Amino acid sequence: MKISADILKKRTFDFALTTLRTVYKLNKSASNEVMGRQLIRSATSVGANYRAACKAKSTADFINKLKIVEEESDESVYWLELIKAYNEIEQPNFELVLKEAKELEKIFAASAITAKNNFKKS
Repeated sequence: MKISADILKKRTFDFALTTLRTVYKLNKSASNEVMGRQLIRSATSVGANYRAACKAKSTADFINKLKIVEEESDESVYWLELIKAYNEIEQPNFELVLKEAKELEKIFAASAITAKNNFKKS
């Protein structure tokens, strides 16, 4: 199933916003501050780098930027999983944020593979 660029722009924006709100709600501690800052960097980078990919100057540039988006999505999954384990979080809303991070990672990994395969064919 093909997902439009506009839909992905909205999803990545919503993911960043939800992540910001999720981090804000964490218990205040030095550990949560460090992990939260890292998560905010990676989660907001997903959307920013996806927008950059949409403005890529070439197919190779597009693929490279998509790989960055995939990496940032994966990093977001890592920080979310670490925060969940450290804080022993079992809330459905937190699970939704984690699920979206994993879905975005899969979408961008598949998109990069497709773009790379199409580039090789041309």
